Amino acid sequence: MITLKINSKSVTVEKGSTIYQAAKKIGVKIPTLCHYELECFKIDHRVGSCRVCVVEIEGRPNLAASCCTPVSEGMVVKTNTIRAINARRTMLDLLLSNHPKDCLTCEKNGSCELQSLAADMGLHRILYEGQAMSHKKDFENESIVRDLNKCIMCRRCETACNTIQTVGVLSAVHRGFSVVVAPSQEKSLDKTQCTFCGQCVAACPVGALTEMTHTYKVWQALNDKNKTVIVQTAPAVRVAIGEAFGLPPGSVSTGKLVTALKMLGFHKVFDTDFAADLTIMEETTELIERVKKNENLPILTSCCPGWVKFFEHQFQDLIHIPSSAKSPQQMFGAIAKSYYAQKIGVAPKDIVVVSVMPCLAKKYEASRDEFSHDGLRDVDIVISTRELADMIREAGIIFDKLKNSSYDNPLGESTGAAVIFGTSGGVLEAALRTAADWLTGQSLQDIDFEAVRGLDGVKEAKVKIGDLTLNVAVSSGLGNARKLLEKIRRKEVQYHAIEIMACPGGCINGGGQPYIHGDTDILKKRMEAIYEEDTDKTIRKSHENPYIIKIYEEFLGKPGSDMAHKLLHTHYTPRIRY
Repeated sequence: MITLKINSKSVTVEKGSTIYQAAKKIGVKIPTLCHYELECFKIDHRVGSCRVCVVEIEGRPNLAASCCTPVSEGMVVKTNTIRAINARRTMLDLLLSNHPKDCLTCEKNGSCELQSLAADMGLHRILYEGQAMSHKKDFENESIVRDLNKCIMCRRCETACNTIQTVGVLSAVHRGFSVVVAPSQEKSLDKTQCTFCGQCVAACPVGALTEMTHTYKVWQALNDKNKTVIVQTAPAVRVAIGEAFGLPPGSVSTGKLVTALKMLGFHKVFDTDFAADLTIMEETTELIERVKKNENLPILTSCCPGWVKFFEHQFQDLIHIPSSAKSPQQMFGAIAKSYYAQKIGVAPKDIVVVSVMPCLAKKYEASRDEFSHDGLRDVDIVISTRELADMIREAGIIFDKLKNSSYDNPLGESTGAAVIFGTSGGVLEAALRTAADWLTGQSLQDIDFEAVRGLDGVKEAKVKIGDLTLNVAVSSGLGNARKLLEKIRRKEVQYHAIEIMACPGGCINGGGQPYIHGDTDILKKRMEAIYEEDTDKTIRKSHENPYIIKIYEEFLGKPGSDMAHKLLHTHYTPRIRY
């Protein structure tokens, strides 16, 4: 332990801590733009590139960047001297001089850390006028917009892409005044191995990286009297959207969410959780078949499109082991434009399926060629949790005052097993609940598989089901997925099933969720809320959902049937490794 003084206050912290961390411990806020920390994932981006966090250290002639300067015994630090404050103001003035002045129309307006810091520092005019950067915007994909004119070289996105996710798309390009963080040769993201997970967007403090917004398409569809517009909401959305309206993190807002969507004008409001239960029926059938035959193991869950694209680029030699089951989003779209269309007597071309997702990769997923049939996409429009919040505000709906409503049926009924898809470990746990019943022929009472829960990047467990012991693993964050897959490639480990989610912590930390600005306590509360909703459900096993039983009886036949494979399964495409 190290003891030092900050602004005349003594503080004791662990060796290796930074001045920034020590100051935070005693309630001293040091401003920063480049520092990015996700404590529960052991991620700490310390580059000191913005120089906004500088402080004075007694006995040192120069100011020090507090976010990357380690503490030492007896150190005396002053964070708020005139010299330090003037240096910060100068750095901010220089950043603002080379920054577009379109705050009112910027996607990050109200969530921009540069904007907030300028307000906190009382900077109300541009002190330095001069030449500004000029880069072409990248709109060439369905998920992420890049506007390098707003890049402040904090390099947080680089850490997200290269260190956390190990995708390796982003790095510093050019030199001097023109330097920005971008793909090699400033290629558009669709010409790279980007997975569109959106973790770079979540990390970016300004508007250099934002989601591709599709809210106007939704408004157009809702105003088209010739279309039946239905919406599905992912499990992680309900435990995060309340934050956009001032509700405490971890608030379960399912009922308010449904009410708001009905007020916006959707003809029917359905739950992606219904399709998650459907996913478990197909994926668990596949798991049991492979385990019995002892082939193509381990089975890898395929619900996450960011992880799937990562796999297609980086692990083509293992392309035979992921489950062929579509993600819940795509299963829902396929069922909506077949089974449901028949039920209501509407032609599939006249149904518009809108998804509300915590994930930016879902936008990309919906556009994949294999998820279109006869010129019709399974899912027409995907918006993020943030985009839905914008629509609710635009409609003048006071979210926190809304009463609760229920999802519509038949595609709105779900189980506790489906809602836990929203957090890391949930898909595997849901599959284990069904697999246990099917393999033993009995109804399992103890269905909480806590060994696969939590925010650890990699979790391993041995699960005993009857006479069978399943070796399973859970991974969240593509960097952790890479470690697991490389062990499988080298035949160092033997698992029966692995769940992989692209985003650290799973969908609760998706790239389209309300920004947490590094506060992992918010993620913990979202996770707790997911399990709370699971516990409160009357039915907690996917195969016991009465509407799932009915859809197989009326339409699909049985899990793994020809019709099920036609509508609910997919294939993978080896992609260039750039």
